[in-house]
Amino acid sequence: MSSLRRNSFKKFYSLIVLPSSMKTIPFTLPPSTPPVVRRQKSLLDAELGANSAPNSPKISQVKRPSVEIPGDFALGTIDPTLYSVIDEDDNTDYPPDHLGRIWFALEYEADSEKLLVTLMKAKNLPSKRGGCNNCDPYVRIFLMPDERRYLQSKQKRKNCNPKFEESFVFQISKKALEERHLKFTVYDVDRHKKHIAMGHALFPLQPLCDNKERVVTSRDLEREVLDTPFHLGELKLALCYNDHLDRLTVCILEGRGFKNNDEFNPTDSYVKVSLLHQNKTVKTKKTDTIKKSEDPVFNQSFTFKVANEFMDTSSLTMTVVQHHGPHKDKNLGRVIIGPFMFSRGKELECWNTMLAKPREQISTWFNLT
Repeated sequence: MSSLRRNSFKKFYSLIVLPSSMKTIPFTLPPSTPPVVRRQKSLLDAELGANSAPNSPKISQVKRPSVEIPGDFALGTIDPTLYSVIDEDDNTDYPPDHLGRIWFALEYEADSEKLLVTLMKAKNLPSKRGGCNNCDPYVRIFLMPDERRYLQSKQKRKNCNPKFEESFVFQISKKALEERHLKFTVYDVDRHKKHIAMGHALFPLQPLCDNKERVVTSRDLEREVLDTPFHLGELKLALCYNDHLDRLTVCILEGRGFKNNDEFNPTDSYVKVSLLHQNKTVKTKKTDTIKKSEDPVFNQSFTFKVANEFMDTSSLTMTVVQHHGPHKDKNLGRVIIGPFMFSRGKELECWNTMLAKPREQISTWFNLT
């Protein structure tokens, strides 16, 4: 049994022993290569070891290229200054007494009767408290001649060149758009929380009636602006209130400088007088038509019954109308006189004087708006 095992082992051993006549095939493993990141790190180690001081920053603190590719070369870093937006107005030379300039965009949607106003930015606003950028501006937008309602932007802190990028919407018909204009008023808030008007800018809305595209424009701020950007004419009125009889008397005296589109044919005009209570028309009367005159003389008076307790919520609207014969009449301008709820300026002053001096006639000239 032992001899059998010995013979089989010899036989098996002879199978795994290679004969001396067989040639060997040379085979070598390729050397292992480190990853790209490690190789770049070793290069940085070599540079830092040769050029840096003993207290130089570590490898982790060294800024690496922002873009790397799996190869022997790196693209390098991106220079953000090459992609910065350059403001074309940064190099504008403003006069020494300049109050600032404001940029805005306008678009009118006739289908929905919406006026879209985008307040973009302002430049070169004066610093009221000395130093640089000591200005906390915001903007109020009025749809003139109504100064009772306005839309207001957000306030910017310590910035004489603010960027607003805010949008506002006014609901207005196309017919009323021809007679209106926008007023931008820039305010600053001082250290005592007092709101100071820095300047105003006006823009007539009549060109938007036939323009369906977006209009981007700018205006320089002014210290004082007129009620209208163009002269429509003036109307002289006289008011008197009798508190014992509760009677309000309106006298339409004369007009001057009524604007007419046809310079060769003077206009035919008349005046409509409307009494309103809380913005609702109570009664309307009108004068006779004065033909072919830019400076018509009316000299007509009208009386309205108004109780004393309703004077704070009542107002008068005088509308000058151009008469075009068989064609539709066109409103030339108007004057609104009433309490603080309805009017401002000279119109408000005339109303308050009339109430302070009952049974006394108060007469003055008013600009049409």
